[in-house]
Amino acid sequence: MKLLIISASQRTESQSAKVANYLAEVTQGFESITHIELCKRNLPLWDGEESSKDDPSSDWLAINDELHNADALILITPEWSGMASPLLKNLLLMCTSEDVAHKPTLLVSVVSGINGAYPIAELKMNAFKNNKLVTIPDHLIIRNVEEILNIQTDNSATLTPRDNSIRQRIGYSLHTLKHYSKALQTLRKALIAQPFPGQENYNYAM
Repeated sequence: MKLLIISASQRTESQSAKVANYLAEVTQGFESITHIELCKRNLPLWDGEESSKDDPSSDWLAINDELHNADALILITPEWSGMASPLLKNLLLMCTSEDVAHKPTLLVSVVSGINGAYPIAELKMNAFKNNKLVTIPDHLIIRNVEEILNIQTDNSATLTPRDNSIRQRIGYSLHTLKHYSKALQTLRKALIAQPFPGQENYNYAM
């Protein structure tokens, strides 16, 4: 199984990327793990036309290959003004069900303060209608992110109770995602082997 982690901050050296690197380090049960930082890739602002994805300067085709090959996704977004990252929303608009339908997705919100719930709610409500990604019931909100999930340079340093707690919660969420990945891999194979008659007419959800 292959896991794709996408961090969607518009800043380099971001806390979202820090969280992504931590998740990649501790995740178990996947044959390969790929991390994409969207701010370091060139994606056009999608205009609704398929031709816009083929811009020679765009990294879309390479990213789409990773999406197509992935068995599970982790989508990480900072919270800005209560919203998910525009980079992430643009990417999800470009995704089609042909490449990502019925793939389990763990949502992660990263925030410097104590909120972080709004991006999760926004994405669960609006982001997966037509691409048919499947968000697992569990999600993660990494609050006060500058203070946790940092590299322990001092061997004598001990984790704070809150840091230890979120690391344990992350372990649970990754464990859940792994099992969703196995289950939905079987589902996708079954849907390919036994397609619904005329299912091409139902690419868009109601």
